[in-house]
Amino acid sequence: MAGELLRVDVGDLTFDVRADGPEDGRPVVLLHGFPETSASWAAVTPRLTEAGLRTYAVDQLGYSPGARPLDVDSYALTNLAQVTADLMTAMDVPVSDVVGHDWGANVAWALAAWHEDRVRSLTAVSVPHPGAFTAAFRSDPEQKERSAYIRLFWQEGKAEEVLLADGARRLRRMYGDAVDPEAVEEYVAVLSAPGALTAALNWYRAMSSATPVDDVTVPTTYVWSDGDVAIGRIAAEGCAEHVAGDYRFVELTGVSHWIPEQAPDQLATAILDRIAST
Repeated sequence: MAGELLRVDVGDLTFDVRADGPEDGRPVVLLHGFPETSASWAAVTPRLTEAGLRTYAVDQLGYSPGARPLDVDSYALTNLAQVTADLMTAMDVPVSDVVGHDWGANVAWALAAWHEDRVRSLTAVSVPHPGAFTAAFRSDPEQKERSAYIRLFWQEGKAEEVLLADGARRLRRMYGDAVDPEAVEEYVAVLSAPGALTAALNWYRAMSSATPVDDVTVPTTYVWSDGDVAIGRIAAEGCAEHVAGDYRFVELTGVSHWIPEQAPDQLATAILDRIAST
């Protein structure tokens, strides 16, 4: 992936950020999900930078080796959103278009809800507004079944053991055929470092419905694929109820959960359309 690797200090944390595109370009912050890194945006970024945008793909909390706190509470969504806002400040990016996939989408929703003055537009990928997910999880048996894997992730020690056993066989299996084998090797290498997988799983272990995420008012696009094994249609279509601003729902057919790798052109088009609307 081209561009430059920045190391950005936020308090005693140091984040790795892949920056690309013209330095005076309109900023776009890209937030990856589990179990990936900023490299997941490699096929999307060129389309954005060709349009004159300046992209900042972040290795998020727990994924950057210099930003890997040990306590689970650090990975609560309230803190993840605050840390992202602080990271933007440290990069001298007061306001940005924000794009998030999977857990990165959760952070992006929270950032848009609780720090809306920092978010010019939001493109959430795969994962809907947390309120829509929670409602579906409680009322839709199919969504409950799709989310059953989370119970393993909550089990400290056991989840790490299961995912990394046999050369990380089960971790590798999560990507299916949608992700380039070289990228899979990179992700597995990052998550096999001491403490890294625990930090990534702490995002799940810090999950709580005690702090509901407010509805968002910023211009928002939600991109969902009908081949997503983790997020069903009821959760996806319920997303609209949590956006008070301009909202677009983009459904991709025949695409898996791994939209940034499997459908980068369609995703880039959705992002560029959203950015052009503001």
